[in-house]
Amino acid sequence: MRLISIQKYAAVAGTVIPLAAGSANSAAAQVADVATEQQFTEQIELMNSTPNGPNNRPWEQWFEAEMADTTAYAEKAPYRLCFSNASVGNAWRVTGWTTMQAEVDLHADEIESFDYADAQGNDDKQISDIRSFINSGSCDVLIISPNTSAALTPVVEEACKSLPVITFDRSVNTTCPVTAVRSIGGYAWGKAAADYVVKSIPPGGNVLVLRTAPGLDIFETRWAAAEKVFKEAGVTVIGNEFVGGDRAKTKATVVDYLSRAGHIDAVWVDLGVVSVAVAEAFEDMGLPYPVITGEDEQDYLRAWRDGGFKGIAPTYPAYQWRTAIQAAFKVLKGQKVPSPEWILPQPVITQANRDQYIDEKLPPLHFATCGCEDMPNYPGRWGADNQ
Repeated sequence: MRLISIQKYAAVAGTVIPLAAGSANSAAAQVADVATEQQFTEQIELMNSTPNGPNNRPWEQWFEAEMADTTAYAEKAPYRLCFSNASVGNAWRVTGWTTMQAEVDLHADEIESFDYADAQGNDDKQISDIRSFINSGSCDVLIISPNTSAALTPVVEEACKSLPVITFDRSVNTTCPVTAVRSIGGYAWGKAAADYVVKSIPPGGNVLVLRTAPGLDIFETRWAAAEKVFKEAGVTVIGNEFVGGDRAKTKATVVDYLSRAGHIDAVWVDLGVVSVAVAEAFEDMGLPYPVITGEDEQDYLRAWRDGGFKGIAPTYPAYQWRTAIQAAFKVLKGQKVPSPEWILPQPVITQANRDQYIDEKLPPLHFATCGCEDMPNYPGRWGADNQ
């Protein structure tokens, strides 16, 4: 197998209507509101549904869907896989990219080449990368993790005219890919964390909201769901700040709001990499911890355990990076795949099951739902300290 990173190959985010929006003057806005409410309801229903597939391999599971006939794409091995990646610009993506490469290695005898391009978080570069893949004629299948939705949609549609396309992680505004791999979604993520906050603080309590960046659907949907929950519960949102995943800025923001409000009952975040910085801000000021929501990275899980604060970790499972490769093989072998979306389960880590996700050998920003524990060279390949 030939594995190469092709840097020579070379979305404004999809529109998200806030669940609380009330644009009664616009028929189009009303339609969008209904569609958004429907997505919210569907995601909550899926969180309470049982997926198909093997119980102990969630990256191979799926919820009820049409199964696409892929016989038209069947090829004889060895296969030429191409992957256009939005970036490896955060810890979740590093965990996922490592897991994807390990999945590729499991199929080495069936792969002629695995060509890779990193868009480095730039829409224009990813568009160029994808067009280079299309023009190269060296891909039997193209896997795409879009940087943003709307900006990448036209070039994804171009690619679909030439070869089978599989998207994962972020979506695009077209159904032309053979399948779009994702977990249940941001509305379910945001509601799980917000419900826990409401349950754990006094009525009308003070909540500080820390967000990552505007306009990205993965974060907008998380906050839209949480905002709905907080409004319905009468929670007092004392601040709604973008901290960009920056831990120093997070600590400074928490300290600033403590000086303004005097008391914070909970901090809700849309990206768990800043949760430990929240805890550290309270530690530095000698104050008791509030409720602190997070995700499944190791440092948050450990801080939650060791600090004893109330917490919860909705997940955006990194095992979807495995699923994308497995979907590519199914398509190239003419096997059916869920379509238009391959929706994966999205576990929520609670205090009751938290410790089973902690591995002291793994680095602080390793994401626990990688689905990689059964893969060769685990945990060393994922940066484990073997001392």
